[in-house]
Amino acid sequence: MFDKIWDAHVVHQVEEGPQVLYIDKHFVHEVTSPVAFLGLENRKLSVSRPEKTIATPDHNVPTLDQALPIRDALSRKQVDQLTRNCEKHGIQLCGLNHPWHGIVHVIGPELGITQPGMTIVCGDSHTSPHGAFGAVAFGIGTSEIEMVLATQCILQPKPKTMRINIDGDLHPGVSSKDIILYIISRIGTGGGTGYFIEYAGSAIRNLSMEARLTICNMSIESGARGGMIAPDEITFQYLAGREFVPKGEEWEKKMAWWKSLPTDDGAIFDKEYHFNAEDITPMITFGTNPGMGLKISEPIPSLDSIPPSKRETFRKSLHYMDFNPGDSMLGKKVDYVFVGSCTNGRIEDLRAVANLIKGRKKAENITAWIVPGSKQVEKQAHAEGIVQILEEAGFKLRQPGCSACLAMNDDKIPAGKYAVSTSNRNFEGRQGPGARTMLASPLTAAATAIAGYIADPREILEIKMY
Repeated sequence: MFDKIWDAHVVHQVEEGPQVLYIDKHFVHEVTSPVAFLGLENRKLSVSRPEKTIATPDHNVPTLDQALPIRDALSRKQVDQLTRNCEKHGIQLCGLNHPWHGIVHVIGPELGITQPGMTIVCGDSHTSPHGAFGAVAFGIGTSEIEMVLATQCILQPKPKTMRINIDGDLHPGVSSKDIILYIISRIGTGGGTGYFIEYAGSAIRNLSMEARLTICNMSIESGARGGMIAPDEITFQYLAGREFVPKGEEWEKKMAWWKSLPTDDGAIFDKEYHFNAEDITPMITFGTNPGMGLKISEPIPSLDSIPPSKRETFRKSLHYMDFNPGDSMLGKKVDYVFVGSCTNGRIEDLRAVANLIKGRKKAENITAWIVPGSKQVEKQAHAEGIVQILEEAGFKLRQPGCSACLAMNDDKIPAGKYAVSTSNRNFEGRQGPGARTMLASPLTAAATAIAGYIADPREILEIKMY
């Protein structure tokens, strides 16, 4: 599948070098685009195909009082500059308070901008969720943003291919976030380096589109260039009728192309893994990279079990987290819970939280930030009664944005505090200077918010353990 899409978009092969790849859709936000637009201006160039680019501010925006001017001067400047650049070059902007506003990797799929067979780029490392539709999607740097704006093409070496197969049935209480944390814990944060990953197998085929987006999102945390899943009837049903999806005869033409994309039987990948869905339980990280994850009921590994080359990182991580080998993660102190981001800020994630907390109350020691990934998710949460369930349990739904995922806005975890987060990275200081982050699923985050400490969601949902 990767080869079919990539090869169909190659414009030119540089002799003994990279390929010139045509880009179908380019997403931009306020953080990585200003210098790229400035580069165009300095070279007296215009945007080649503005209709192929769509913009939204997400990283720096506040998640409270969005109708008011942004207080932080740098954030306000970046958002204002994005507005000016889009106006100057005729680019569609889903700005603050626009009905389509949200995290760039949430609005693309929900508006139907993201479609199978596309090449998609954005100046953001987590561009990979779009691959859940059977697209080749990857993050790019500022100079590459300028290249795409000016030419609608990009110079890229072709990655190798990897397939990760997950077969079998997931146990109750186990989600797509647990699948990807499990995979990364097994192959490591460098296991995907140099590859584009295709996820396959019966467990993957049984996932909803939003669950598939979560898995592809975190492909980057294994070091991969991107992740993708073959389009099928679940994909087509999700896309049908969305704002930017073709209609009528054009829809039928697109479907013919989309149905040809899945990998042919007998195709050979450069590398392949096989895992059983039955082996996966709720997962949580204990260290300072996404590969330092374990089953929530397991103790933190001993130093002897860590390969010698990784022991210094292991020691430093545990020192930063103030954990010890052999500690149980269950019952550990937590101060903050964050549900949101381009990994888990979609309506299904909020539904999962609402399902678990309904009829219960948030623990007093927990500060909870529940942040929708877009205005459409926010609107749907109100329509479905999710907001009422949250409020009755002591939670409050905030406004859309990247929020505490990377703390470039007001939502920062204080130094030394612990957060169970549904985002994608747990690096030192990722959620604020000195913050200590544990990655988990929305169900685990919700269970923790209710208990006041790290809790297994299966116990609160009264699911039979296995």
